[in-house]
Amino acid sequence: MVDRGASALSLPDDWPAHPDPILALNRMGSFDWDLDTGLFHMDAQAHEVFDLRPDEYDGHPTSLAVRVPTAEGLRLDALVSQAIKDGSENYGTYFRLRCRDGSLRWTHTQGYIRRDETGRPRRIVGIVRDATQELGELESRREQAAQDEARRRQTNVVQLTTAALAHARTVDDVIDVLKDTHGLTHLGAASLVFGLVEAGRIRLVAEGPEGSFVPGTRVTRIDEPYPMSEVVRTLSPRFIETPEEFAERYPVLWPHITDLDITAAAYLPLIAEARPIGAMGLLYNDRHGFSSEDRNVLIALGSSIAQSLQRAMFYEQEKDLATGLQQAMLPRSIPSVPGADVAVRYRSGSLGRDIGGDWYDLIPLPGGRVGAVIGDVQGHDTHAAAVMGQLRIVLRAYAAEGHTPAAVMARASVFLHELDTDRFATCLYAEADLATGVVQVVRAGHIDPLIRRPDGGCRRIPVAGGLPLGLSAEFGALDYPVATLELDPGHTLLLCTDGLVEQPGADLDDGMRTLVALIETGPHDVRDLADRLIDVAAERGGDDDVALLLLRRRGLDAPRSGGRLQQHVAPGDPEALIEARHMIRAAVGAWGARERSDEVELVADELITNALMHTEGSAIVTLRVLTGSERRLRVEVEDASSALPRRREAGESGVSGRGLLLVDLLTDVWGVEARGGGKCVWCEFVVGKRS
Repeated sequence: MVDRGASALSLPDDWPAHPDPILALNRMGSFDWDLDTGLFHMDAQAHEVFDLRPDEYDGHPTSLAVRVPTAEGLRLDALVSQAIKDGSENYGTYFRLRCRDGSLRWTHTQGYIRRDETGRPRRIVGIVRDATQELGELESRREQAAQDEARRRQTNVVQLTTAALAHARTVDDVIDVLKDTHGLTHLGAASLVFGLVEAGRIRLVAEGPEGSFVPGTRVTRIDEPYPMSEVVRTLSPRFIETPEEFAERYPVLWPHITDLDITAAAYLPLIAEARPIGAMGLLYNDRHGFSSEDRNVLIALGSSIAQSLQRAMFYEQEKDLATGLQQAMLPRSIPSVPGADVAVRYRSGSLGRDIGGDWYDLIPLPGGRVGAVIGDVQGHDTHAAAVMGQLRIVLRAYAAEGHTPAAVMARASVFLHELDTDRFATCLYAEADLATGVVQVVRAGHIDPLIRRPDGGCRRIPVAGGLPLGLSAEFGALDYPVATLELDPGHTLLLCTDGLVEQPGADLDDGMRTLVALIETGPHDVRDLADRLIDVAAERGGDDDVALLLLRRRGLDAPRSGGRLQQHVAPGDPEALIEARHMIRAAVGAWGARERSDEVELVADELITNALMHTEGSAIVTLRVLTGSERRLRVEVEDASSALPRRREAGESGVSGRGLLLVDLLTDVWGVEARGGGKCVWCEFVVGKRS
């Protein structure tokens, strides 16, 4: 533990410089909670209050969980959070601690919230003290009060238990609350049995104390002669007031629990929407009989537990549905990309069923290019996941059609705006040419990408961006700027959603700096690095999802552009066609490929003629040299028609229909690519080995 004297934090002027002696006189301990670092400093007296030795505490509030029961911790967190949120200057409450010997004792805390000039909370200073004697005296006075005081005390038990159950999300959470909360202690129950109704049977999910399990009762039929079966069958509680009554009413069960010294028991049906969903039994070894007030309290408690249990069961069902939906919406697999190492990761936030709309995608594109997408749909629910799935598919389709990155983003924004939803989405689309290392990036309200060098150095890449998808279409701001980056061999492009960056109490820039530092010290392999980043996000927790995509360019002998010429040929312009032929002939000769000059000219002429004849539009002819393990000459002819070329049988005397056969015979490889509203027919000729 780091003591207050060694802390570099500056304390408020009105906080005593040496408060320990002052507070120790009143058996009070002091604490100083730095909200920026999260460290919770305590003096020696506070250690005594928490029944902790200095070497058992590391300065983090989570280390106190060994002494603070789960239900009490949730209540304290809610109290402090509300005080910070509503601008309060202080708060105070009683809570229970579990001592080293396992016993519970009352403790009181008072905290004073210190804020800076902007009103942002920076630290909490305060005191903790043992309130056992104080509350013990109060308890004695209550014991001496009349029945109305007892009734209020028992009603408070239901309220406290209900408050603790309000934080329970899962069935296990409900069970933990019932086993840990001091409400059952006040009721005097020695142990608890808890079962759920499943397919006409009762499945035992909690029983105690340890060693009290009755053989054959793990799963029982509703028609069997057991008290839990009876209350489920009749939908009525059963109060057993003496051991003799227990033995008489349930002779099959009683012989197995005589060693527990049971003197009374209460079995309650857990009913939700007029149907039984479970049953609970409270076993006592110091009670004889139940007053009408006792019965009313227990019935009210059973009703509260049933509501919490039903909510938890719905929660788990919705969580399973939401998780399945989101997994179905994300890519089932990521394709291998020649010339690159890729790693993707996804982690759902701690909200459980309230899944988000984070997604990633990797889209193989023609010509050795690849599109990388990262995005986040507004909201945390199944609707966000459904919108995410549609948006991911649309983005992939627009990219595969050959639209430019800016057009892909603009079209996706229009799609989301026209979708019947009020959601918007942030997104970043990067289109990388792995042959040249050129990356075009378009950003729609998303956080910037990062690039990591082979030596581990990492930097944030500021990218000019537009409005989030959906909003840009609504406000008519669809002109997304395109940034061009250089991704050298060995460099890694990192795209992520804000769940990896944002931290409670810190701004985005601080989060980005923390992420950069983490990447710089992370492993070299992209998969190991992705695992490290997602593990850190999991350790930090948080309610937001995290999506992550890493793409490292390898230094392979991928083809690279070695020269490029282009000519526009308009229909009805014979001069342009002649110039294109001259360009092809001259380029082939200049690039040392005369041995294939006739083949290249003949195929190029065929492709240009087809484009002019069958599309009623112009053609763009591009000629380039690709250098890699072998030199290739590539011819591309673009037109504005989306109709694909078809092979046709020319017949014995026909002169038409032989074009594609000629292309197939004379080229080494050829194909067709979508290019936005049109297409590109391309072919390649091997013209020599690399020198």
